[in-house]
Amino acid sequence: MTAERPETVPLLGESPTFLAMLEHVSRAAPLSKPVLVVGERGTGKELIASRLHYLSERWDRPLVKVNCAALTESLLESELFGHEAGSFTGANRTHVGRFEQADGGTLVLDELGTIPLRMQEKILRAIEYGEFQRVGGSKTLKTDVRVVGATNADLPKLAAEGRFRADLMDRLAFDVIHVPPLRARSEDIPKLAYHFAVNVTSELKRDYFPGFSAEASAALNSHSWPGNVRELKNTVERSVYRAEDPEQPIVEIIFDPFASPFGPLRDVAPRAAAARAPAADGGAATAAPPSRHRDDGWPRDLRAAVAAFERETLEEALEQAKYKQTVAARLLGLSYHQLRGLLKKHELLIGQEQTAETSK
Repeated sequence: MTAERPETVPLLGESPTFLAMLEHVSRAAPLSKPVLVVGERGTGKELIASRLHYLSERWDRPLVKVNCAALTESLLESELFGHEAGSFTGANRTHVGRFEQADGGTLVLDELGTIPLRMQEKILRAIEYGEFQRVGGSKTLKTDVRVVGATNADLPKLAAEGRFRADLMDRLAFDVIHVPPLRARSEDIPKLAYHFAVNVTSELKRDYFPGFSAEASAALNSHSWPGNVRELKNTVERSVYRAEDPEQPIVEIIFDPFASPFGPLRDVAPRAAAARAPAADGGAATAAPPSRHRDDGWPRDLRAAVAAFERETLEEALEQAKYKQTVAARLLGLSYHQLRGLLKKHELLIGQEQTAETSK
């Protein structure tokens, strides 16, 4: 089995925290000892595991990865150790497991903290002695594998709670590499954002990437990025492809693809049922709250009332945002282009832009 290709997404960054982590990887890579790669979701743990392999003397041997969270216990056992033909229903032929496939190379166990306890015991033996048996087999097989575990779980805490074997944790933790979250390397955000933007621009077959506006850059730098680099990549690519004018700098960063221009989803059925239900004292159901404009008299023009409220809210948001439209859009839960449409509708667009121009 030949070695897999290196990851296509490069490890980019110049922050001291990030560079210190890469130096740690470079020191640990030449050894054949097990290593744990620990970090939050989206930080690039799999990339670090790959780097450990390609900087080692095993670089030309197999790099095999298993997502342990994606498999049930029985499937995981068969996937890791293989099975003999006839060992269970549907096992029509012998299956070579990942420990065999990775012989001479590196085996990455991703989502390590999800592995069931019984399987942990078998993995410990394979790491400790380089021996295992296929499911349904009696022959002891040998393998020379460097195991790299990756997890976002607190393994010492899981071990203290009896949910992870302490001896397996100790065996794997010859060294632990901590991948920093994006908030700990904020200096790298502009470089990463530009890299992802250029890549998706090429994918969209556009001539060039025009860059980010000052407000868009500020929005990227001020975001907390709970999903780390993966979230940054998705956000930048989404914002670039949704941009209406590909020749102008990006002005709107679309952080939340679930954000609806119509407000949060409402569960109408339970509310309708509650309206039909009798009151606790046997009387009629509670009436709707009175209007804020009871003294306006009737009949009333509903469209005019909604339009007046809309205009007033837009004006307040613009004032609060110091007439920066991208900021006002975020305050209102709108996209930049939705806000522009409403400003045009209420004839606020020109006046707002003139105000912004005179304030410079």
